[in-house]
This record gives sequence, C-alpha cells and structure tokens, in this order.
Amino acid sequence: MAVDGASNEKKLVRVTIFQQPYTLRSSGEPGETEALADAVDSLMNQIASRSAGSDPSRVAVLACLHLADQVKQLERDYEDLTARISELDARLSSLLGPGL
Repeated sequence: MAVDGASNEKKLVRVTIFQQPYTLRSSGEPGETEALADAVDSLMNQIASRSAGSDPSRVAVLACLHLADQVKQLERDYEDLTARISELDARLSSLLGPGL
C-alpha cells in the first residue's frame, strides 16, 4: 500500500562547509542542498580571508549576519513590490471602471 507524502521523504546529503563535513537530511533536491552548502562555504571562506584569526565561530556569526542582512533586504524589496502591485492594481481597476 502506498503511503501519502512519500515524496516528502528526507534524503541524506553529504556536504563540506568551512572544512567541516556534515551529513544533512533534506526533503528537497540533493543538488539544491549541495548548492546552498557551497554558497555558505564560499561566503565563510571569503569572510575568513578578510578576518584576522579566522576563528570558526566568529566566521559563522559574521556569515549569519551577512545572510540575515540579505534576507532583510529581500523582505523590504518584496514589501515594496507588493505595494507597487497594489497601487497598479488600484489604478487599473479605476481605469477599467466598475463591474469589470
């Protein structure tokens, strides 16, 4: 008997981030998880190359702050776009008139 949600099965994905191996459980495509891990690894290595000492905890915190800043900027951009779409929708509705 088939079980609903079988496509949500988590897969093990092995990645290396900042010279440390990790085995992650991922419900998405393994390639996407690997790409995210590569991006984090690259960011951490960039930060380490510019930071004195390269303490892994410090590098990880700085990487998190950088990513949090990117997320916040994307949230602001999303809010701006949503507001613009609402304004355009209202303008379009007024141009088309009532009942359409």
